[in-house]
Amino acid sequence: MLCVLLSRNTLLSFSRTGLRHLERRAQLPRPASADVTRHRAAGAASFVPQLGFHTSRRLRALPAPLVFLVLKPAQKLVAIILGRYIRKWWAALPPNKRQQFREAAWRRRWHLLAGGAVLSAVMAAFLLTHLDESPVTGRTRSVELLFMFTPCCLSQYLEEFKDSILPQKDPRHQVVEQLITHLAQRNQDVTEMSSITWNVHVVDLPVQNAFIMPDGKVFVFTGLLDVVADIHQLTFILGHEMAHSLIGHAAEQASLSHVLDFLSLILLTAVWALCPRDSVAALGQWLQGKLMQFMFERPFSRRLEAEADQVGLQLAAKACADVRAAPVFWQQLELVEELHGEPPLPEWRSSHPSHQNRAKQLDRLVPQALELRANCMCPTLPEADPRAVFSEAMRHLVEEAREQQRAEKEKKAGQAGLITVPLPALQPLRPPHNVM
Repeated sequence: MLCVLLSRNTLLSFSRTGLRHLERRAQLPRPASADVTRHRAAGAASFVPQLGFHTSRRLRALPAPLVFLVLKPAQKLVAIILGRYIRKWWAALPPNKRQQFREAAWRRRWHLLAGGAVLSAVMAAFLLTHLDESPVTGRTRSVELLFMFTPCCLSQYLEEFKDSILPQKDPRHQVVEQLITHLAQRNQDVTEMSSITWNVHVVDLPVQNAFIMPDGKVFVFTGLLDVVADIHQLTFILGHEMAHSLIGHAAEQASLSHVLDFLSLILLTAVWALCPRDSVAALGQWLQGKLMQFMFERPFSRRLEAEADQVGLQLAAKACADVRAAPVFWQQLELVEELHGEPPLPEWRSSHPSHQNRAKQLDRLVPQALELRANCMCPTLPEADPRAVFSEAMRHLVEEAREQQRAEKEKKAGQAGLITVPLPALQPLRPPHNVM
């Protein structure tokens, strides 16, 4: 109730002035020294992370081409038909034939185990031969290049947003383009940065979202520009999205998706073969899909988002942004959702970490990012910490909301004509006299 009473206009003052700040302060502070060589050496030495918005789309993997959109359902259909055929074939066998098959399988159990071991070894060898080192972080991962599909995906997005893309002369487009260029220039020590050509598209839709394709095609929605409080928050968000492209998270998710698809086909065939009825098999298939999501896909996606937050914060630090504003952005989004009455989605059900956890993680990384920023010879930050300013503003808003709640209660009581009248003091009851 207290959060609902917070003045929406007061809260949105953090974001309504955002665009004006962006237009006035499109240029971030430049380094105090022109010694670019020293800056890059210092940045590269401290850029390797020491550990381990909703801005990107919920599932970061690129939309597959048409052939995969047809092939995936076809594979599942074949697995269902095969499993159902095996079940009906087994049910039609006489009891003596079933017993013979059981005995034959038991006699050849070592052959069957050897075949399974060989298949597992082939899969392991395939995964090991497709391992590489993740750019920027140095993490070992399995990837699959998807840049051949990027033109198809780009044309889909351009067709979808063709009536909403802002012209290049629009101030909002220019702000985003300047920030992308500034981030790229200040992070040239990252090898992958120079190999990507960044192309900005600002979409005039009230969607609080942004994403960057693996080849550097940037899509930012004006709904996101309306909720950022200043240029520093927007720099961090764009750095987060650039980190997805630099590290190749879309390729990682595609690789994981293909491995899970292969395993799910085997499990799907087994489910339809072992379940006694089609209705039970359909339920088992639904449970299998949910288990795959909640045990593998979504935890892996949350891990990639956390990594992009960490690397994006470092990219913003080297661009001389005030990295202390990064956790405040997620605190603002959390508060806005509470004001709108939106129940928070449990993290285990989401492909992204919760706003609260992201703010906490970034708050822990801020000291490291500030040290990196100082090594890049950026101008000194103001003493006012955005995190402290936001906390103080929230404290005042809570106090105002309590006063407003108290005043409304008194007003309602007065309108209802409720008057408190003190009751007369009551005499204590005496026991009656005994009647003889």
